[in-house]
Amino acid sequence: MKEELKSLSEQNKNINRGYRELNVWKEAVELFYFVREKLKTLDNLSFKINAQVEDSIFSVQSNIAEGYCRRSIKENIQYLAISLSSLGENYSQIFTLTNSNDIDIDWFKEYDKKHYSLENKLIKLNQSYISKMKSKEEWRNDYILREIIENYNLK
Repeated sequence: MKEELKSLSEQNKNINRGYRELNVWKEAVELFYFVREKLKTLDNLSFKINAQVEDSIFSVQSNIAEGYCRRSIKENIQYLAISLSSLGENYSQIFTLTNSNDIDIDWFKEYDKKHYSLENKLIKLNQSYISKMKSKEEWRNDYILREIIENYNLK
């Protein structure tokens, strides 16, 4: 992530922007940048394929953020699953483009490492949320009440 954006993400914090602290969100932003930079170099790729690949990788960080902002553990689990689906879709697209010699194997190997890291972290995060839901652990999803309690020292 660009240094200026890192420092900006430390400002204007609130409970709805908490996803910016998630490593999976940060890695998804970085993977989008990595893929997008590669797509810019592929002159022979059709607009449609380029757009599909870009859309699938962009969807990953978007769904992590949206699930987090929904403030419901069940919806968060659902949106992390959607992120994983988009990640799988993107892998299939990149694999196919590599197989058709549109993408070089060295770049693909680096992509594969980044993708695998993010994929496993998303799986583990989703599993931890599922475990939390099954164990009936407290899930603080009422951010308005939470902010009132914190602002008026009602703890």
